[in-house]
Amino acid sequence: MRTRTIRTVLIAAASLAVFGGVTLAQQDRYTLNVPDGLAFSDFKGYDSWEDVAVSETEGSLKAILGNPAMIRAYKEGIPDNGKPFPEGVKIAKIEWIKKKNAVSPYSVEIPDTLKTVSFIEKDSNRFPSTHGWAYAQFNYDTDSKTFKPAGTGSECGYACHSTVASRDYIFTAYPPR
Repeated sequence: MRTRTIRTVLIAAASLAVFGGVTLAQQDRYTLNVPDGLAFSDFKGYDSWEDVAVSETEGSLKAILGNPAMIRAYKEGIPDNGKPFPEGVKIAKIEWIKKKNAVSPYSVEIPDTLKTVSFIEKDSNRFPSTHGWAYAQFNYDTDSKTFKPAGTGSECGYACHSTVASRDYIFTAYPPR
């Protein structure tokens, strides 16, 4: 009887350790940030923002989402009307490796494996050296289901976006709906 009780206690303890360890190992992505800049927590709720547009590269698909201030700015005609985006606008880009949809009756590619989540924010007080824009990218590791900051800081991305300075440093247009 005593052996059975000890065995039951050991199994229960092992189960708690395994399941408790899994719970503790889950990452709180909202604690991450890039050096000298944006934090994942600055974009809490991004996954429920409205879509700005989608984009496609050779191997991936991106959903580009805007916070309410960004969507309002686009609807007012910015940047096509020559005005800059207002302070506080934010963009989130969710990127997936794409795959062919095996059940579709026609050729279509769909998101498969999460690759990165990237953020852009305009805050001229915090980021004056980049015309107010800050950038962050977080790579997703599918094995561990965790994010890791990529790049060297909030200015990473600015050089690339400088090619569209005339559009207030934003590549993505807001297409008709």
